[in-house]
Amino acid sequence: MKTCRRFTIVPAALVISLALTKPIWAEVPSVQINPKLQSDPLVLNGKSGGSIQSDCGNIPDAPSQIIQVKESLPYLRLTVDSPGQPTLLIDGPGGRFCVLADRYSETKPELSGYWQAGQYSLYIGELSKRQYNYTLSISQQKKPMN
Repeated sequence: MKTCRRFTIVPAALVISLALTKPIWAEVPSVQINPKLQSDPLVLNGKSGGSIQSDCGNIPDAPSQIIQVKESLPYLRLTVDSPGQPTLLIDGPGGRFCVLADRYSETKPELSGYWQAGQYSLYIGELSKRQYNYTLSISQQKKPMN
């Protein structure tokens, strides 16, 4: 009889612990991008940097933002603004891309062009070991040529 109780208690405890544990992805802000943005630019905020050292600077262990592009878009531009030296690592259907800030000309990490439909994980990193508040702007407007 004691063995039967042990087998009922262990699975019940496991189910309860799994139900109470929040997956790390549940806390990642997620945004859906439709062919026409409700507000352009769409502005998202967060904290740059993280504990993982990569070729794209110090990045967080979970995505800073997740964007879901509902339909392929002929043009979409992502720009990161931060007082530090931010980086932008994008992991999506087309591959993994890293965009670095230019520390000499103060250009911001930016990636623009055609975006295919799918889910994109964005990691806002930092070249230094510090963390800064960042602003991520998502726009469908082409930047004027200087």
